[in-house]
Amino acid sequence: MAVSRSDLLAWLNELLQLNYTKIEQCGTGGAYCQILDSIYGDLPMTRVKMNAKHEYEFVANFKVMQNVFKAKKIDKPIPIEKLVKCKMQDNLEFLQWMKRFWDSNYGGQGYDAVGRRRGAPAEPPATIAPLSTGARSASAVLGVGGRSGGKTPISGHRAGSTQPNEAMQALQTQLREMSTHMEGLEKERDFYFAKTLESQGKEDDNLKEIQKILYSTEDGFEVPENAPVDEEETF
Repeated sequence: MAVSRSDLLAWLNELLQLNYTKIEQCGTGGAYCQILDSIYGDLPMTRVKMNAKHEYEFVANFKVMQNVFKAKKIDKPIPIEKLVKCKMQDNLEFLQWMKRFWDSNYGGQGYDAVGRRRGAPAEPPATIAPLSTGARSASAVLGVGGRSGGKTPISGHRAGSTQPNEAMQALQTQLREMSTHMEGLEKERDFYFAKTLESQGKEDDNLKEIQKILYSTEDGFEVPENAPVDEEETF
């Protein structure tokens, strides 16, 4: 029997001493790792980042979890690519499975969740919602989404209403979250680009094949012969 979202959150927060408010916040992977730790007590929690903010950090948490699954011979695929997107439905299904697994395997022993994660922040992680959703919400609050005939909609709020300010603050918060997320993606890009540069100049057939794929171009994007080269764009 499927457990409701509210019951799952209540169980999760009580077991792990967290303050999660949404199922999709489990997509960071930290809570899933600690559920397993509450069962076995030997998960390397020092490698789990409970306050992860970037997708590559989420993936790292799930890699720790994958290793535990392999070591404990748990025959359950972990849909990492879906879970790290922090979508509600994917995480709801996986958390329901985790709850059933916990019910079947937890021995009833006491569990010091805060101690095991060494006091790592228990604040719920921020999940980035699509910008369009926030824009629509802000439009609705500001009263600019459904005008017709060029008339100013009549509202019960006076000029001093705080709602536009709240909408602006929400948009600014979302922008900061997206900026932080972008920084993480750029770091990840730079990391793999550096690895690509390291492979250059090495005599290895496999490396040559990889480089051939990396530097291949799509049809229509080839550099024309005898085209002038912009010196500032060369590396």
